[in-house]
Amino acid sequence: MVGLPASDPATRVVRQPDRRLPPHPSWRLVYFLTLAALAVWLGARSSLAQATGVPAELQAELLSKLSAYDRNFPARAGKEAIVLIVVKSGSAKSALSGATIKAALSRLDRLGGVPHQEQVIQYESAAALAGACRSKRAAIVYVTPGFEDDIDAIKNALTGVDVLSVSAVPEHVPRGIVLGFEAVSGKSKITINIAQARRQRVDFKADVLKLMKVYR
Repeated sequence: MVGLPASDPATRVVRQPDRRLPPHPSWRLVYFLTLAALAVWLGARSSLAQATGVPAELQAELLSKLSAYDRNFPARAGKEAIVLIVVKSGSAKSALSGATIKAALSRLDRLGGVPHQEQVIQYESAAALAGACRSKRAAIVYVTPGFEDDIDAIKNALTGVDVLSVSAVPEHVPRGIVLGFEAVSGKSKITINIAQARRQRVDFKADVLKLMKVYR
């Protein structure tokens, strides 16, 4: 059987352009943040939203999503991610924030793709906090409200410690906490202190950093 020559129109295959979007991890996060903006607006009247800006349930969901984009998170977390939730002794606001974020995180099956457990600890000193992060091999340390006078010390103590620090108070991020969340005009914003992130071996992918408000 003689084949048709390559120039014969009968042999031509018309290729339709692939209209599918290329796989890109940040698309999923952009979609989630769109939903997050709605959640912030809906939760704006709650007491917790007023206290921390972004509801605890949304903070937990964002933290779960974002952890997966930290290149060093898998090694830091291992088989189970430990989250230390730091509360201020004698502060009802801090205790409430700690209990609420713990409950919100406990409802998530995975954190950054791995099982997790949360531990609420009382703040004694910045040095003790850094020691707890090392001894417990914490993947994340969550700082509740009430630490305005301690942030500088916490920043210095956590420098060199392999841990992602997160704050419920947006103003803590430019002062040295790595990650935070804030609500601006009904939209959720992710903030990051990129210099402190490097000091604590937190390495978010570039496509995710584009979605964040970056402090240097």
